[in-house]
Amino acid sequence: MPLARLVQLLALSCLGSFGLLLAGDALLEWGPQPNPQTPRWQLEGWRQLAADPEKRREASLLLAAQANADPRRQLQLLGNQAWGPDPIAGVVLKQQALAQTALGEHQAAELLWQQLQRRFPKDPSSADALYSLGASRPSLRQQLLKRFPAHPAALAAALEAGPSPKDQRQGALHLARWGIRWPGADRKLQAVCRRERALKPAERNQLATGLAQLSDTDRAQACLRGTAASPTTTLALAKALLKGPGGGQGQAQLQQADQLLLSLAQGHPQSLEAAEATRLLAEGEGASNLQALGQLPENLRQSAPVQARLALENGKVESALAVLNRWPKDPASWELQWQAARLALLKGQWSTARQLLSSPTNQYLPLDLSARQKFWLGFSLLRLGQERAARAQWELVQKQHPEGYYGWRTAVRLGRGDQQLKSAGTSALAKPSWSPLASPSPSLNRLWRLGLNQEAWEHWRHQRGGQAPQRAQELLLEGRLRQGAGDDWIGLGQLEQAGLKLQPHQCNARSQLLNAQRRPRFVEIFNPVAERHGLAASLLAGVAKQESRFSPGVKSVAGAVGLMQLMPETAQELAGRPLGNEELENPQISADLGGLYIKQLLGLWAGNPILAIASYNAGPGAVSRWASRPIGPWPELWVEAIPYPETRLYVKKVLGNAWTYQQERLANC
Repeated sequence: MPLARLVQLLALSCLGSFGLLLAGDALLEWGPQPNPQTPRWQLEGWRQLAADPEKRREASLLLAAQANADPRRQLQLLGNQAWGPDPIAGVVLKQQALAQTALGEHQAAELLWQQLQRRFPKDPSSADALYSLGASRPSLRQQLLKRFPAHPAALAAALEAGPSPKDQRQGALHLARWGIRWPGADRKLQAVCRRERALKPAERNQLATGLAQLSDTDRAQACLRGTAASPTTTLALAKALLKGPGGGQGQAQLQQADQLLLSLAQGHPQSLEAAEATRLLAEGEGASNLQALGQLPENLRQSAPVQARLALENGKVESALAVLNRWPKDPASWELQWQAARLALLKGQWSTARQLLSSPTNQYLPLDLSARQKFWLGFSLLRLGQERAARAQWELVQKQHPEGYYGWRTAVRLGRGDQQLKSAGTSALAKPSWSPLASPSPSLNRLWRLGLNQEAWEHWRHQRGGQAPQRAQELLLEGRLRQGAGDDWIGLGQLEQAGLKLQPHQCNARSQLLNAQRRPRFVEIFNPVAERHGLAASLLAGVAKQESRFSPGVKSVAGAVGLMQLMPETAQELAGRPLGNEELENPQISADLGGLYIKQLLGLWAGNPILAIASYNAGPGAVSRWASRPIGPWPELWVEAIPYPETRLYVKKVLGNAWTYQQERLANC
């Protein structure tokens, strides 16, 4: 072969190889950013071959997050990734330091903490460095409390503050201000209130408010020790009393709460606390409560909550409509509309119900309440013989709210499906998929995308400064972050609050909310348990969500325990042997016994889901008394006539949860 020909072939071969390398690298760089849904093989490819060093680092972080039980593997993955000024390098240093600590390499961990604190002193990731290094240098703990007061590391430091009385007092006040629900905070506050006699009035009020927020009214009042309660403390005490159990003692607590709310409203009639106290008073019941409303200052007596309560008491539709027309945007009007309409529906007063459900409040109702209003307006129209108009209302529900209890009932009314109660391929729960956080903060979005959920939650707490979320978007974001950090108990509660505040124009946020609410835990347990008992896994998860919000360690005031909130006596009967708390808190055992109980209740009530789920909450005996009133062709009315408000809501929530888990389609924007 001529030499020139050989050189030409070699050149073409080199160019071809170079081209393949470029093409391969382009394929690695093309596509979505690394996220928790990215296949492991692709992450490994990016980590080793991506031309962009940032992409290599992000892939390494995601792989390290997936290997959270193996600190040696984490260190291997994160080696040489703490480069540059990007704060994500601080997160790498933190993860490395935690892994070294888990391996007992404390000296290596300390060097990493020092580097983190030196390079990224203002980033929330350095809060953990201040906490760790502060174990031997108290001044660093003080820096931590001032620089990152709401960060979990600061709350842990506040709990450990001591042993001097001054440090104990500072730690207790910090927890009362920034993290009253931090584990152990209650004991810290109690100890300082009991021992410290030289507390200033403002400090006593701060500690008492914290204890009241934990529903410990006795210790909160004892903490005041004769100090006048501030409006904030008074309101917190009243709220705690309102949460008290029913019965004789509960009634006394409610009356005490009413007196506190009334004194607050009378003493500070122009304050925000007085407005909230008035709203709480107006939500009460009984003659003494009505009497308290009559003693309010004039400006508060003429407010929407009080007038809505009075309109409901006198039962005149004209009074209700006057309130609805005057205050259509006020939540008190929304509640009045529903309660007055519900009474009319139960009495068969279809025209009155239609009139109330057609009021101006409708254009201001949050999305979740709008589904209820549209369903019952359609129901009233149907009973008045206006079938076409009724179907039009139900079509709107199906378009805008295909999920939840009213999505289920409209689907049934329109002949488009019903609850799946028995196990089948379509009733199995799907493992939740990852979705972007879509917050206004790029740094939060990035941490979430990299599977650093705990880190994202800690950054959010720091950004918020311990301030509780109020607006719908804030509740939605914090609820999702709590879910990601494993706190379903508070997270799901916040998502539910968000649903009661989202307005119709916030449709994108609504989609995020529904995706978050459709994320059942323990899928790997529910699916086989449901199959074993012949149940739909969606029904099993629907009960668990309402009972415990997927929190196995929850215990109710009545004594129910675990994921399915079974009473120990019921669990023993189902299991055929005594069970300890540790077994009752085991998700596998609780789900299995709960599934068996649901199966028995469905058998008892001939497969009727409403009667079975009502029995799970109120007991078969109570439901037997209610069942003397036949469900007939209008089960929705039967549910609204349940005399226990808790059970009435419970049935709608559980069956709404189950229906939502069964839906493949969500509402359209």
